[in-house]
Amino acid sequence: MTARAVAERIIQELHAARVRGDLAAMCRLFSEQGQFRIAGASADKPIAISADDLAAFRPWLAMLVKAFRINNYQLLSLVVEWPRATAHWRADIYSKITGVTVPTELVNLVEIKESLIVAYSEFFVPR
Repeated sequence: MTARAVAERIIQELHAARVRGDLAAMCRLFSEQGQFRIAGASADKPIAISADDLAAFRPWLAMLVKAFRINNYQLLSLVVEWPRATAHWRADIYSKITGVTVPTELVNLVEIKESLIVAYSEFFVPR
């Protein structure tokens, strides 16, 4: 399998698991020692999450799965420059807490080593 094919598979599996709300499937794609960052803006305030390993990041992922559902997922672009990949996507993110759906643009910056994500940054903004 080529490096590009590996990166494409990992991004596709990550996004599919996220759309399904499958925490275990998402976590299997990450290295235990990875770096994790999520930053963006909600309707009324900025949001930032940072963790230095999967044990610290897993509770944040669990909270995201519990609180939000992703609808109308659309991958807009995927650029691979091994060992890094950048995915630009959009979705309607539904809050299970407030009942509000927010159309959102997202960008994932991913670094891969030995078929696992070792660095993950996500940036998002309502569209």
